[in-house]
Amino acid sequence: MVDFSSFKTEAGMPIYLQILYFIERGAVAGTIADGDELPSRRVLSALLGINPNTVQKAFRLLEEEGLIESRSGAKSFMTLDADKISELRVSLLTADIRGLTGALKRTGIDKAEALRLIDRFWDEEARDEEV
Repeated sequence: MVDFSSFKTEAGMPIYLQILYFIERGAVAGTIADGDELPSRRVLSALLGINPNTVQKAFRLLEEEGLIESRSGAKSFMTLDADKISELRVSLLTADIRGLTGALKRTGIDKAEALRLIDRFWDEEARDEEV
């Protein structure tokens, strides 16, 4: 069962998109795997304290992306393969990098300084993982 205990809503983004990204990122990270069962729409809406239509919209988008399979009155399951995960990883990273690049440019720093910052935080992250 896909675990939503770490799901946290963020202001400024529709909740259905947050659910979508949560599942996509979990698939890329390997915390959500092929065949994992999703909570029912009703259960998930109660768990997250949101309207069931919001969950329905997120699940519909996941179905359109081919990431879940649902049958009327039945459970929904993840449908992931290596190609889907690879495409998803590229898509998510592209969006993140575009957002970060735009934010860095808006601060007025040049590319060399931006790359130095990335190097610094990359190295800090590696040290944090060793601890």
